[in-house]
Amino acid sequence: MTPSRTETTRARPPEDERRPRALPVRGPRAAREPGPRAQARRSRRYRRDAKWSPYAFIAPFFLFFAAFGLFPLLYTGWASLHAVSLHSPTEMEWVGLRNFSRLLEDEFFWNALRNTFTIGVISTVPQLLMALGLAHLLHYRLRGSAFFRVALLTPYATSVAAATLVFALLFGRDYGMINWALGLVGIDNVDWENGTWSSQIAVSTIVIWRWTGYNTLIYLAAMQAVPDDLYESAALDGASRWQQFRHVTVPSLRPTILFTVVVSTIGATQLFGEPLLFGGSQNGGGSHQYQTLGLYLYEQGWFNFHLGRASAIAWAMFLILIVIGLLNWLIARRLQKSH
Repeated sequence: MTPSRTETTRARPPEDERRPRALPVRGPRAAREPGPRAQARRSRRYRRDAKWSPYAFIAPFFLFFAAFGLFPLLYTGWASLHAVSLHSPTEMEWVGLRNFSRLLEDEFFWNALRNTFTIGVISTVPQLLMALGLAHLLHYRLRGSAFFRVALLTPYATSVAAATLVFALLFGRDYGMINWALGLVGIDNVDWENGTWSSQIAVSTIVIWRWTGYNTLIYLAAMQAVPDDLYESAALDGASRWQQFRHVTVPSLRPTILFTVVVSTIGATQLFGEPLLFGGSQNGGGSHQYQTLGLYLYEQGWFNFHLGRASAIAWAMFLILIVIGLLNWLIARRLQKSH
């Protein structure tokens, strides 16, 4: 017996019931969707991170500068106004500007200042002239230029102690190689350490050897930034290589030359390791003939135990560096106006 159409229709389930039903969303998926409060918290956290994270990145520099730069500067400034002994650095007696006034009457201070100036001139002028010439040679196509650039940095990477001890042997009075070479041309042995000018020239030689390559690479980088069109125009006008150097290279390097002069002057003002190790004492020779301001500060503070006077010397050096910085600013400003 065949079922009727009505019965067949009744036997089939409705179409909605035949489709698979979606399971309700439960558990973590529903929790992933943040609410308005969570979104507001994330937005505030992002704004705080974007605002304060740069300060967190640069904070280590300022912390180290405050601990090893700013605090010693302020402490020495305070100590320079007191009579302080190295044996009892916490016991201070107020003397005002007495330490500074005593420096003005101290012949050893003026001697150290004069020696610092002369050694600075003797070492800075030849050093920068040699660096400028070497950079000019390396700027043109030279075989093995990469090797020479690396070799120029070797003295700068050498330890001050090692370099100074080697030069002390070279400038030895009886068995030094410098006197041996002078003897070949009929010049008697020079007592480099005990002479005034000879000792200052010897110390300046160490400084020249260490820093010439460093300044050469600075000049070379500045020369490579000079447009080639200037050299091509000068060559078309018939200028020789020397004339191109004088009228194109040197004027283009004026800001760089000024920078190296200021940096070298600051380094000469703070000269300490080379004269100390060259003679092996803080006196700078038997008659203080090459005692610099750094050596005089070292002698007053760590041998005579006068921390107040040593602090006054340190602040005198700091004021000299400020004057050098002001002169640099004035000269740079004039150069900008002239251009």
